[in-house]
Amino acid sequence: MRTASRLGLLPIGAACAALALALTGPQASAANIGATQNHNRPHAIGTSVSSSTGHIRSDATGGPPGNPDGGVDDPSAADNEYFAARSAPGVVAPGAYGAAWQQMQSMQHYGPTWKPVTTTPYNADDPRYRDYDSNSSGGAGNVTGRITGLAADNAGHVYAGAANGGVWRSSTGGGSWTPISDALPAESTGDLELDATGRLWYATGEANTASDTFTGSGVYVLTHPGSGQFSTADRVGGSELESTSIRKIRFIGNTVYAATTRGLYSHSLTNLHGAWKLEFAPNPAYLPTGSLAADPSAPYKNIVNDITADPKDPTKLIAAIGWRSGDAYNGFYTKTGGTWTRITSSLGDLPVAPANVGAVTFASSADGSKFYAINQDPTKITSAQSTLGGVYVSTGTPFGPWTLLADSPKLESDGSAETGATYNPGVQAWYNQFLQVDPNDPNHVYMGLEEVYESHDAGATWNTVGPYWNFTYPCWSIDPTEQTGTCSPTTHSDQHAVAIGSMNGKSYVVVGNDGGAYKRPVNGVLDSGGHAADWQSLNDGTIDTLQYYSVGVGADPSGKGVAVSGGLQDNGQSILRNGDTVMGSNFGGDGGDTLVDPKNGCNIAEEYTNESIWVTNDCGQNVSTDPSTATEYNVPPNDGVNGTARFTAPFTADIKNSNTWVAGGQHVSVQTKGYAIRATSDWTDVYDFGAGNLASAVADSGGKIYAAWCGGGCNSVGFTRGIAVGNADGTGWHQLNLPADGSVLPNRYLSSIAIDPNNSNHVYVAVSGFSRKWTEGPGAGIGHIFESKDGGTTWKDISANLPDVPADSIQILPNGAVALATDLGVFYEAAHSSCWSVLGQHLPTNATLQLELGPDGYLYAATHGRGIWKLRVPSGGQNQQ
Repeated sequence: MRTASRLGLLPIGAACAALALALTGPQASAANIGATQNHNRPHAIGTSVSSSTGHIRSDATGGPPGNPDGGVDDPSAADNEYFAARSAPGVVAPGAYGAAWQQMQSMQHYGPTWKPVTTTPYNADDPRYRDYDSNSSGGAGNVTGRITGLAADNAGHVYAGAANGGVWRSSTGGGSWTPISDALPAESTGDLELDATGRLWYATGEANTASDTFTGSGVYVLTHPGSGQFSTADRVGGSELESTSIRKIRFIGNTVYAATTRGLYSHSLTNLHGAWKLEFAPNPAYLPTGSLAADPSAPYKNIVNDITADPKDPTKLIAAIGWRSGDAYNGFYTKTGGTWTRITSSLGDLPVAPANVGAVTFASSADGSKFYAINQDPTKITSAQSTLGGVYVSTGTPFGPWTLLADSPKLESDGSAETGATYNPGVQAWYNQFLQVDPNDPNHVYMGLEEVYESHDAGATWNTVGPYWNFTYPCWSIDPTEQTGTCSPTTHSDQHAVAIGSMNGKSYVVVGNDGGAYKRPVNGVLDSGGHAADWQSLNDGTIDTLQYYSVGVGADPSGKGVAVSGGLQDNGQSILRNGDTVMGSNFGGDGGDTLVDPKNGCNIAEEYTNESIWVTNDCGQNVSTDPSTATEYNVPPNDGVNGTARFTAPFTADIKNSNTWVAGGQHVSVQTKGYAIRATSDWTDVYDFGAGNLASAVADSGGKIYAAWCGGGCNSVGFTRGIAVGNADGTGWHQLNLPADGSVLPNRYLSSIAIDPNNSNHVYVAVSGFSRKWTEGPGAGIGHIFESKDGGTTWKDISANLPDVPADSIQILPNGAVALATDLGVFYEAAHSSCWSVLGQHLPTNATLQLELGPDGYLYAATHGRGIWKLRVPSGGQNQQ
C-alpha cells in the first residue's frame, strides 16, 4: 500500500490462501469507537450521543442564514452512523483493524497508481458560490479536514495531526505541507507534542468522541521530526495502546502519561523500550480483558481526559476522568501512597461531584504560577444552550482553590463576543476544547470552544478573536466583489488543538479545528469588534485531510474535463470544475450523499443531513440576496422533512433511467423528474420499512429496487437488518428471507448494494463490521461481500481473501470486475475470478466511503480523511500486479 518492498510479493494462489490467515492478539489498529456524529447545527444533545455544530442551511428546519440557533436536529440519527455500523450487532474486540492491515500488507496489487484530485485549495469563501444556501463568505477562507493535534518549535516547524489523515509537517511556519506518517497503520490523531529534547510524540486515536473518530495503534516518537518520517519502528512500548484513543500526552518529570479511553498509562521518557504501564482504570472489569468487556457500555467506562501535576512536587498528580455524558465514576483523581482515589473535598469553584465533571482540559503556565482548566458539565448535555461548566484558574497548584473565570453567558457578553448574536458558547464543550498559555506571559491565555477566545488578564476578560463566522456582523456583505465584506477573516468553527511556535524570532499561535489549521501572531491585532484582524489560513491545498462522505462526477458544461463534487464533514459540499485554481463550496453545512448528472456536472443533488436533499442546475452559482430567486432548491422526501432517516441517508438514480431517483429513510421514496425536481410533493413513498427501521443502502435498475435497512436503533442492542425488494411504481414489494442467525447473510450492517446493469437479478451487497472472530454479537457471521444471481433468494459469500474489515461501497466496473471500498482502502476482483487484490498503488490507508465511476474513464474514491482520489478504470479481466 505504502511500502514498495511489500507490493505484489505473492502469486494469486498464495494471496487467496491468505483467507485462512488467523492473526491473533492485538495488532496495529485504526478501529472506530466513536459514539456520536458531527454535524452542523446546534441542537438538543442527548445523554449518550450528540452532534457537532457548524454551519447551518436556510431550510425548513432552520432559521435564516447567519442564525446559529436556527434549528434543532435529532441527535439520535447521529449515534447510528460510523460506530454502530462497524460494531453492530456486538462489541468489537481489540486488534480487528490491525489484523486486517497486517493481512493487507501481503496482498497483491492490481492496476495503476491512484492520483489525488483535491489538492487545489478548498476556498470556503469562493465568491462564485456566494448565496443564501452556501457557507461562502463566512470568513474561514481555505479549509481542509479536521485537525486534532498540533505542535510547533522555534525554528518554523509546525506539525499538524488530522482526525483521520495522519501527521503533516511544515518548515515555513505553516503551509507547504508534507505528510510524515504514511508508513503507519493508523492515521487517526489523538495528540501531538514536542518534548524538551525536541522529539515529536504522535499519539494515535482521536478521542473527541465523535462518530467518525477512529482509534489508533499506539504512540510513536520521531527523534528528528524536522527532517524524518514516522515508521512502525518508532512505536513506544508494545501493543498496550492499540485499539484505543488518546486524548492527551503529558510530560511530567521523567515520565510520559497517556490519557486514553481505556485508562491512564505511563512510560519512561528516557527508556522507550518496554511496555506501557496501566496506572489507573476506574472500572477495570470493563477493559478488554475484564469480565464486563462485552458490555455495550464498556467503551465509556474508563475514559481519562487529562492529567497534570503540582510543579513543586511532580509526584502529586491530578487526573480528570469520566465520560462526557456523565457516570458515577466521573471526577478528579489523585494518587496517594500508590493508590488512586477520587477527590471529594472542595477544589473551590471547580466541581468535584461526579454529576458535574465531564470532559476536562488542563493548561499551565511555563513558570508554574497559573493553572487553567475547562470543564464540561454532563448535567447540561441535554440543553441546547451550552454544555460548558466553566473556565477556571488556580494559582501555583492544580489542587486549588480554583476560581471560576467564565461561563457561557460571560463569554457571550464579554469582549464583543458574537455581538448581536445568540450563539451560546460551549454548546459542544464535550467536543470542542483547547487551552494554551503564552510561555512568556502566564496571564495570556488562548482558549478554544466552538470559537477561539483570548485573555490578557488571566481570564478576567475575554475577546472572541476567532468568531464562529461573520454572517451576523454589520461588516458582512453578500456582494461577491467584497469577498467577506469589511469583516476580518476568521477561523473555521469547532476548535480542537493549539500550539505556540516561532520563526525568525516572530512568535505565532496555531489553532486546529474542523476546517484545518490557522495562525496569527501571539500578540496580534484586534479589529473594532474585538475580533482578530490577522488570522491566516494554513490550508493551502498541500495538506489534503478533507473528510468526504461521498463523491459525484459529471462532464463539465464548458465542454472540457469534468466537475467533481463531494459531501464533507463540517465543510459542506465541494465542487472542482475544469480549469479551477480553487475548489468552491456551493452547499453549506455537512455534506452527505451526492448525486451528479454524468452528462452535466452542474446538475447536482446534495444531501445536507437526514435526507434533506438540495438540487441545483447551475453548479450552485447564484449570487442573490433574495431567496426567491435562488437556483438551489430544497427537495427532501417526506422522511427528510420529518427527520426519519439516517444522518447520511442513501439516495441514488436508476442506472437505466437517470430521471428516476430512489431515496431511503423509514420509507423507500421515488421521484421521476430527475434534476428538474422542485418540491417534496414530487416524491412518492413506495414502501414502509416500519417505525424504527431506516434505510442503509438503495439501488435501482430499470425500476427494480433493492433497499437495505437496519433496525433496533441500528445499534448493538436489539440490532436487526434486512433487504426489501420491489418496483419503483410501488408494486411487488417484499422482504427477503434473511434470518437473524446470520445463516443467509451476516446479521451486520448492510452498507452498499450494486446491481448488474445487464441483469437486475444479479446483485451484490456489502457488509460492514467484523466477523464473529472479532464481534461478540448474535449472528455476526463471516464475510463482507455477497452475490446473488436470483434476485436475493440465495446468496454466496465471495469475500475469499478479503481482509476482515468493514466494507463501505461496491462499484461494478465496465469490464465486469468488482471494486470494493473498505475502511482500509479499495480492493478488486476480476470478472469470473474468486480472488481479491488491492486496487492500484499508493492510495493512503484510510476509510474509503464511496466509489463512483466518472464519465472520463476514471474510478473516483471518496476517503474520509485524505480527500478524493481517482484511478484509470482497469480494462483487463484478470487480477495482476
